Amino acid sequence: MLFAGGCEEKNAYVPPPPPEVTVSLPVHRQVREYLEFTGNTQAFNTVQLVARVQGYLEKVFFHDGESVKKDQPLFLIQQDTYQAKLKQAEAQVLQQKASLDHAQTELARFTGLVRQHAAAQTDADRWRFERDNAKAALIAAEAKRDLAGLDLDYTKVVVPFDGRIDRRLKDPGNLVGAGEFTPLARINQIDPIYVYFTINEADLLKVIRQTRIDPGEAEKMKIPAYLALSDEKDYPHTGHLDFTAISVTPTTGTLLLRARFSNADGTILPGLFAKVRVLVVNSEKTALVVPETAVGYDQLGSYLLVVDSNDRVERRPVKLGVQTDEDRVIEEGIDDRDRIIVTGLLHAVPGNQVAPRPKASTKTEGGKGVAAGPAEPGKTSP
Repeated sequence: MLFAGGCEEKNAYVPPPPPEVTVSLPVHRQVREYLEFTGNTQAFNTVQLVARVQGYLEKVFFHDGESVKKDQPLFLIQQDTYQAKLKQAEAQVLQQKASLDHAQTELARFTGLVRQHAAAQTDADRWRFERDNAKAALIAAEAKRDLAGLDLDYTKVVVPFDGRIDRRLKDPGNLVGAGEFTPLARINQIDPIYVYFTINEADLLKVIRQTRIDPGEAEKMKIPAYLALSDEKDYPHTGHLDFTAISVTPTTGTLLLRARFSNADGTILPGLFAKVRVLVVNSEKTALVVPETAVGYDQLGSYLLVVDSNDRVERRPVKLGVQTDEDRVIEEGIDDRDRIIVTGLLHAVPGNQVAPRPKASTKTEGGKGVAAGPAEPGKTSP
């Protein structure tokens, strides 16, 4: 009977304890707004060196791919022909000077004879014509001499600016400049370096109305810009906006922009993919910031999970602001007294009870979209 009585006892159901979640209070921060873009790097200066005179390429004074300095010699085209032409032009100048001197002497002599009635006026007029003709011929000869000197200078191809030269396109012994300008090599100047990117029409109009600064004025203000390559984080390169196009491209609805960055070590090459962050002028404000991991998204939009006074989970739709590396600005939907669930989100079901525990500390610093400042007096992180 004792055993029978024991078997009739029933197990009592004990509900599981509410799941633990970590909560954090939104933090007030002084923030600045940035716009983020993607673009490509491009050389500050680039030039295609060509042969401006015809001749055989005699010498090459550089190694492919090396750094070069302004006025450094690169190529030498045969000079003997152009040296001879220069001497010939100089001889013509001397000849025309002699003709001019003779004509001036004869003109002076016949002018005096005409005054003495010892010569006809037509003789004086003829030597005046000879003098003027000699002057014109001398000017033409001097011009030919200068052109011959330029052609001789063109046989030496030098560096137009400091940069890095590509491989040579012609080897010594080849005939260059025959009938057309022959490409010899290309040089890029990559310090500083440009990054080109575009802003869409919606963002452009928003920024113009918010800042009341037109694009032409913006490029004169040297607005701070930050650059990160595809394998970099936190935008380590600092530069400024220095150019805006004069019109929006109708087919894409975008405006071309350009930023300038220092590249003293030459590690940023032209043609690389780049991420650019540009400061929005006069965008400083105080805003509520929460960890980015706390933000959820569904078909109704963005939301945060909030723990109410009874430790129950509440779904709170919010309007998001700019993003940082780890945080997000919340423009509408919460205040600084709401407890935001930051970890344990999978166990937090709206309407259910949870066991909240405060987060030890909240790190809220400037990142991609916000430059954080000190918290307001009396506001501390939970």
